[in-house]
Amino acid sequence: MEDVNRFITSSKTMSDAEIENSLRPTRMSEYIGQEKIKNSLGIYIQAAKSRGESLDHVLLYGPPGLGKTTLSHIIANELGSQFKVTSGPTIEHAADLASILTNLNKNDVLFIDEIHRMNKSVEEVLYPAMEDFALDFIVGKGPSARNMRLKIQPFTLIGATTRAGMLTGPLRDRFGVIARLEMYSVDELKAIVNRSAKILKIDISDEASTEIAKRSRGTPRIANRMLKRVRDYAEVLGGGEITTKVADKALQMLEVDKLGLDQVDRNIMLNIIDKFGGGPVGLETLAASTGEDAVTIEDVYEPYLIQIGFIARSPRGRIALEPAYQHFDRVMPRVMPKD
Repeated sequence: MEDVNRFITSSKTMSDAEIENSLRPTRMSEYIGQEKIKNSLGIYIQAAKSRGESLDHVLLYGPPGLGKTTLSHIIANELGSQFKVTSGPTIEHAADLASILTNLNKNDVLFIDEIHRMNKSVEEVLYPAMEDFALDFIVGKGPSARNMRLKIQPFTLIGATTRAGMLTGPLRDRFGVIARLEMYSVDELKAIVNRSAKILKIDISDEASTEIAKRSRGTPRIANRMLKRVRDYAEVLGGGEITTKVADKALQMLEVDKLGLDQVDRNIMLNIIDKFGGGPVGLETLAASTGEDAVTIEDVYEPYLIQIGFIARSPRGRIALEPAYQHFDRVMPRVMPKD
């Protein structure tokens, strides 16, 4: 599990919940980034509305903090439908899901976050509901037991997950639209920071918003969180305006460097470079050396380090690459380790 006390975690924290609703766009035209997905969904939504039908079931997957929940809200708004929210872990019994489904109105949107964490018995209730808009259940016991089918209103299921590989094949195959949300570019994050600053009435320079965007690890949630913390610093020590100097000092105080790396990232990289000669080093060995959980390293920290070209995965373990040596001012070995 990712440490939610970590400042640059992409997981949602309590402080994020306070501000995300006010910053959340409500229309597709306001949503920044993910252009391919927006264009495709726009066509599907328009077609469904013109036919008076529910939209095909949608699966949104990708790292946390990229806007899966926000995009789901927008889909419901664009359809003009009611939006009902739940999550995989909270639906403990099949009867819980059946209760939710029978209370949906025609063409409602049901959003299930962390859908990969739904248990098998609950998931099986979804199959006929998604395919035939019906619930199958057994009445009676023993030889007198019989199958019954209850029709429900047509609806659109939007499932969100950070672990698409953990979805079962039968569930994944029942989604008509499957979309992966990609990491955001610096320009897209800068636009998000400027939009949020305008809503929050924050005075920020163009260069400062670029600085925050560069350190946001491709994630809007982190960008907005950084903006809030830099705003606090600016109000107390910077005269209220967020300049490049103020942003840089605030993020230094938070131990976030120019590339968005924090102390945990630096610990992982310097262990590979200094203790293990650049690698390859096995995941379990790296976890023991850094004191971090192996699954957390693989799922939380590594993706960004791989994205910026700092490490590579190989059959024998993790290898530090040239950009990492340059960033940490280390001398690269003349002969790079082989994978």
